[in-house]
Order: sequence, then C-alpha cells, then structure tokens
Amino acid sequence: MTPGLLSVVVLTMGNRPVELERAVRSALEQEHVDVEVVLVGNGTDPVGDAAAKPPFDDPRVKTLALPRNVGIPAGRNQGVAASSGELILFLDDDGWYRSPRLGTHLRDRFAADPRLGIISFRVRDPEGGRGERRHVPRLRAGDPERSSEVTTFLGGACAVRRAAWDAAGGLPEDFFYAHEETDLAWQALNAGYRILYDASAVMYHPAVLPTRHDMFYRYNARNRVWLARRNLPWPLALTYLAVWMTMTVLRERRPRALKPWFKGFAEGWRKPAGPRRPISWGTVWRMTRTGRPPII
Repeated sequence: MTPGLLSVVVLTMGNRPVELERAVRSALEQEHVDVEVVLVGNGTDPVGDAAAKPPFDDPRVKTLALPRNVGIPAGRNQGVAASSGELILFLDDDGWYRSPRLGTHLRDRFAADPRLGIISFRVRDPEGGRGERRHVPRLRAGDPERSSEVTTFLGGACAVRRAAWDAAGGLPEDFFYAHEETDLAWQALNAGYRILYDASAVMYHPAVLPTRHDMFYRYNARNRVWLARRNLPWPLALTYLAVWMTMTVLRERRPRALKPWFKGFAEGWRKPAGPRRPISWGTVWRMTRTGRPPII
C-alpha cells in the first residue's frame, strides 16, 4: 500500500471507448493528490488499439485484461489486487468526476476520521434531471443534497479505505452482479467502520435503469438470499427475506418480472452462499440507529 495514493479502479467490457476515455481523464485530472488508474477489461483488452494514445499512455494508468467476463465483484476485486493506493475509488466506465478537487476532498475526509471506511458519492444526471432515488443509499432518499450516515453504498460511485476493504474481505465474487456492495458494507460496519453518503462528492452518470439487464430480477433475488444467509443472524435473515418478498410482489405484480425473481429466490436457497459471517447484534443496533435496520 502506498500512503496518500488514490487508486481509481475502472471496470469495462470495452464497448464504451469514448466514455471510458472521459472517465479516465476525469480521474487523472485530480489536483494536488497522487492518482493511479487501474483499468480492468472484463473479458477484453480494456484499451485495445488506444494503448499508445492519451490518456491511456499515461504512466499512471495500469491495464489488466481478464480472459472472460467474471462479473462485477470479481472484476473489481482483481482491480483492487493490482492497485497500490490507501484509498480505492470505483468508477463506472460511463461515469466521470465533476470536479478535479474531488480527490483532495476525499483525502481530507478520510484523514479526519480513521473510522470512516466508505464514502458513497452523489450521482448527478448530466442531462440535468433530479437523479434516481436508488442512487441515495438510504430510506429517506428524497433530498440527494443531504449528506448522512448510511448502511450501504453505490458500487460504481464510491471511495473505500483499504483497511476497511481488507477487514470486510472484499466483494463476494459469486454474486456476479447485484448486492455485492451491501455484503461488503455490512461486514465493514461489523468491523467498526462508518459509511457516509457525501453529497459534496459528486460524479456524473447517465440516467439508466437496472432493469435493462436481462438477469436483473433473477440475480436481484438470488443475491438477496445469499446476502441474508451470509451476513444476518437467522431471525433477521428470515424477516429480511419475507419483507423483500412481500415488497417485490406488491411493487412488480407482472408475471414477466416475478417469474425470474422467484426463480432466483429459489436458487439462492438451493446453491451455496459462501462463508457465513453473521454480523453482531451490536452492529444491527448501529444500523437501526442510522435509520435502516437490516430487515429492509
């Protein structure tokens, strides 16, 4: 680990070259901080023929080509393993940082509080829209300009202290997509770290719906079951899953959505969830005081 260095991990499938260049530039343009960018190609060479062109020819840019698409959590884990920074930032390849002073802001926030483990950024719509409620990781999400302590974070718009990452054990690779951030967040909280939604830490990202992915409903349900099985005391795990089943049925109602959701839910019980590390009741109480008990 290199003290003071910010490692920006960008995961890409190589299908957004223009957006990827913009993302990398926004990271390299951070002022008054040392930055490295780790580009992880998920089943592809992350830069291809552009390797000798700006900004990819910058010595601060590392590239890692994975032979196949291993999913978001495994890809990000590989990026972290190849990085050296004390602070790890994850940036979607179609996102970018609003300000060149974001890095100094993050450095100072983490330096001021050694128990601050994760900062979740405010995501702004480049078209000027208000943004999506799901980008504010708390129940009362109506005011995205209000900072607060939270119990989870946005995987593509965040900064993580490496010590908190190590304490939590990284992202669960079998999840492939959906809820891997919450798994890490709960373990970081259980290790005594805080998670902050910081409205002053801004990144831009196009407004897109997660339901655009074919596997959304199946993985969403399967990984909720795995999340509960891995992390919650059993009385809470069963309550959490009952609450989410009820909410999903009331929200969706459409057989086209509910059929893959229940298929994933059954898969979550049928297949191994990975190591079980239930959080303590003390952590449950901390999460409840923060405003989001782990039943919803």
